Amino acid sequence: MKNLPDIDIDTTSTFDPSTVFNATRASMVAKDKLVPHPCGYYFDNIPVDKVTGLSAIPYKAADKLGYFKVDMLHNTVYDRFNSRYEIEELIKIEPNWDLLEHSENIVRLTQIHDHATIVLHVKPRSINMLADVLALIRPGKRHLLVPYTLGRIDQKTLYTSEDGQYTFKKAHAIAYAHVIVLEMHLLEANLL
Repeated sequence: MKNLPDIDIDTTSTFDPSTVFNATRASMVAKDKLVPHPCGYYFDNIPVDKVTGLSAIPYKAADKLGYFKVDMLHNTVYDRFNSRYEIEELIKIEPNWDLLEHSENIVRLTQIHDHATIVLHVKPRSINMLADVLALIRPGKRHLLVPYTLGRIDQKTLYTSEDGQYTFKKAHAIAYAHVIVLEMHLLEANLL
């Protein structure tokens, strides 16, 4: 079976997919029990465990069998907006990148809050550079920090797996960079 795409959909923290979609909650095994996957759902016809109502096949095995899991990730930054239009309009505005020059701001931002040293070293000034920071904070990529800041490696190296180690997909990095930009706008407006 070839690798299926990894689909993550960010939602507000109160969104319950079962109220909108006919979907089955993904499952996993913990302490020999079938338990809900933290955020995964199946929209195709997967067998359902009659006792738990969860997918009868744990997500790792289901993936190997070709079942397609979608992760519905609760993202609290979206709770601060009344509409998608508000988010789209705010994303169009260039953020104050100088906010990322101060550790006290960085610690308040999603994904990068524990990585002020790397953020301060890279000094991101664009969505792409911020996405690169998100790639660099992954354990398999930290050794590339100095070569990256010296311009000795290209972006492709940041998003390519070395020796099977985990790497952050560029699409995910760009998406999370946009979320951080939203938070930067909220931070500057004293709303975060």
